[in-house]
Amino acid sequence: MNEWVNKINAFLYKDFIFSPRYKVWRHVIYWSFHVIVWANFWVIMGSPASFWRNLFNMSLWVPVFILFSYPLVYIAVPQLLLKGRLWQFFLLILAWGGLGLYLNFAYRSYIYIPLQEAIGFTFIPSTGLQAHSYLCMTTSAASPMIIRFFKLWTIKQQDWLRAQQEKVTAELQLLKAQVHPHFLFNTLNNIYAFSLEKSSKTPGLVLKLSSLLGYMLNDCKTDEVLLEKEIEIMQNYVDLEKERYGNRIDISMNIEGNIQNKRIAPFLILPFIENAFKHGTSEQLNRVWLTIDIVVTDNEMRFKIVNSKNQFASLNNHGIGVQNVQKRLSFLYPGKHEIKLSDEGDFFVVSLWLELGSQTVFSYHASPLPATGYQNALG
Repeated sequence: MNEWVNKINAFLYKDFIFSPRYKVWRHVIYWSFHVIVWANFWVIMGSPASFWRNLFNMSLWVPVFILFSYPLVYIAVPQLLLKGRLWQFFLLILAWGGLGLYLNFAYRSYIYIPLQEAIGFTFIPSTGLQAHSYLCMTTSAASPMIIRFFKLWTIKQQDWLRAQQEKVTAELQLLKAQVHPHFLFNTLNNIYAFSLEKSSKTPGLVLKLSSLLGYMLNDCKTDEVLLEKEIEIMQNYVDLEKERYGNRIDISMNIEGNIQNKRIAPFLILPFIENAFKHGTSEQLNRVWLTIDIVVTDNEMRFKIVNSKNQFASLNNHGIGVQNVQKRLSFLYPGKHEIKLSDEGDFFVVSLWLELGSQTVFSYHASPLPATGYQNALG
């Protein structure tokens, strides 16, 4: 039942209301509804004529209603009102209202009444200009004007949202493209340092780099990847950095919870780790340290990285990679993430709470969900 209701709603909203192929049917249905409503109105107001007589009378006025209302609907609303030309719009309405008085009088006196007499109706409406008749005609213009205004306004809103969506898509692709070369540049520098020393570890490092490149070229083409794959790449990167620092660094990594069948946007965790090495530990001369904690419960992930730093480093030194991730988070996980970056004097702390995707691929075109509040990621 719900499926049929959804299909009907989709047809009415997307196809019938906005599709050009139903344009004639929209007009036929509107004017049919219009004359039926007014026929009932006159019966309720005590008209001596029957409902069917009133329905016939109102049908005779439809050509005049169309002649009077359509110039306002198709010229005044789109060309003046929606373009902000309000004074011109109101002046046109006043002038058109005066023209409508003459049009109502002329049609009533020279066509409508003679036609009633020719048919032989016993009850003949009054001749000349009638206030109730003019009210009916102006209402016949006001109603489609309002409908036209909201229809055009809705189309403009949809166009604006589509443009924003395309902008977000292009920006996401740009941000992802910026993350990859930035990360690759640092990794190649690490391997280059070992190659200068002719280290026997170089082949193993090249193998890890090939894994990273395969990840970037293949897995990262999708909106989401498996969390376990993202963590595997993260571990490869940490191993590369361990080799570069040697005994000068202490790295602690802890992963808790079930990371199977969870999905995450690619290269979402890695830039934080990359940034910790580049802007934290690499700028220290003495022994440095780094701790990484990932806790997964149900469909939530808490990530926390703490790294030592020198006294001159500050949060303003965060690199392009972290800035890009923060933008990507706002695009991809609206209301589904919380992030904190804090300077604790001798060390930096980055805490991230994230609502993970399941097997179904997450799309950033989905409507934002209400914010759930910061989840105190790892304390």
